[in-house]
Amino acid sequence: MASRGWFSFRTFFPSFQGGMRQQVDPAAHTIKSHGAALARNHVRDWFILVLLIVIEVVLFVIHPFYRFVGRDMMEDLKYPLKDNTVPVWAVPLYAVLLPMAVFLLFYMRRRDVYDLHHSVLGLLFAVLITGVLTDAIKNAVGRPRPDFFWRCFPDGVEAYDKWGGVVCHGKESDIKEGHKSFPSGHTSWSFAGLGFLSLYLSGKIKAFDRKGHVAKLCIVFLPLLVACLVGISRVDDYWHHWQDVFAGGLLGLVVATFCYMQFFPAPYNDDGWGPYAYFRAMEESRGNANINRDSPVVQAMEDRVMNQEPRRNGDTFTPYSYHSPTLEAMEMGQK
Repeated sequence: MASRGWFSFRTFFPSFQGGMRQQVDPAAHTIKSHGAALARNHVRDWFILVLLIVIEVVLFVIHPFYRFVGRDMMEDLKYPLKDNTVPVWAVPLYAVLLPMAVFLLFYMRRRDVYDLHHSVLGLLFAVLITGVLTDAIKNAVGRPRPDFFWRCFPDGVEAYDKWGGVVCHGKESDIKEGHKSFPSGHTSWSFAGLGFLSLYLSGKIKAFDRKGHVAKLCIVFLPLLVACLVGISRVDDYWHHWQDVFAGGLLGLVVATFCYMQFFPAPYNDDGWGPYAYFRAMEESRGNANINRDSPVVQAMEDRVMNQEPRRNGDTFTPYSYHSPTLEAMEMGQK
């Protein structure tokens, strides 16, 4: 009977104490319960994201360096002027919104706001840092695109100055865009967003759990395959040289890896399925639970219930008289 009373007391005690001893449950890490506090803790990071957006807009508006293009160089720049196979507006859809949709699906299953917040924050940092670096390099290098001839001379009539440099008479916007070949923006953004998604999936499905399930790698490589196809399309459309695509892919993948490692353990780590913040929250919860369990008030109340014997009054039990935690502490102090 005493044992039964002990278990009922332990069930009741956390709710009476206002949840002091309640440990963090993964299901409790929701947007409603932890989202506001989490956003406040990372308000500086979100401010930096806004700053990166402003820098990206400025880099897109300003003119690139107009590198010297001579008569002899035009032979390698006479590729046809074609439309993009992958339009610009499609890049944020598959490189940003698609990974976010995957993050949301995992949140709906685990209810871990730490995972959702840090994956979204890491993805946005990866894409925006890559965009700023890409456009900064584009403007500084000013390499002409493979179709620069038709951007410069849309009617096919060539004109050169006394030094042999081109004198373009095409649309100003086409000429400006024609000096932004290196590195490829489509490719760098694709590898930043989809590369981050690939790392995220490899951690979630435990692709490197040393059990030899090679089929998991097919899921990990799928986003990278899409990014590779986007890069190939940039060469096929004559908007970029192969060196531009290679550099863009490498840049996006490196930035995505750095940003991912800020929030998540490496995918081959045993804890690679969750963010650092989740494990810290669990450790803090266990620490708080141990502190509350070791407090004199809690120990006095638990010992009292364990040591008391029920008093019989005929065939019925007389209920215990209840002492509040404050009263127990006062009695201990007097003794």
